[in-house]
Amino acid sequence: MRYSHTTNPAEQFFSKLDELFTQRKGASHGAVYLTQKRLMSHTEEDTMEKSDAGSDQYPTGPMPVLIRASNGKSKRNRSDKIKMSTIVEPHDLDSFYIRFADICKSGMVALKPRDRSKKKAKAKKKKAAS
Repeated sequence: MRYSHTTNPAEQFFSKLDELFTQRKGASHGAVYLTQKRLMSHTEEDTMEKSDAGSDQYPTGPMPVLIRASNGKSKRNRSDKIKMSTIVEPHDLDSFYIRFADICKSGMVALKPRDRSKKKAKAKKKKAAS
């Protein structure tokens, strides 16, 4: 399993994400998983001082965001699994998301639309039977 963590959210993460989408374009099937969550910086002192679980729900200021990307290889193909993550500071979020959206859009061009004709046929058949 290859894992890369970058503290610089810009070029290195975007180039690897672009490579991940490019690898996906050549395959007949596969997936790219993208996740994001706010980054909590817990220390032992913070945990001991704040016993109230609700204190994390209302932070005092803007918080950094953790962005993760993976090619979704399962346990069988762990050696082929690619995982990457980056931390984006609050003041960089706007410019990061603009570039992130461009790369995601360009990577999704090769995707085929989902075939929903079977689902529609089932619904039509069920409706006709009633």
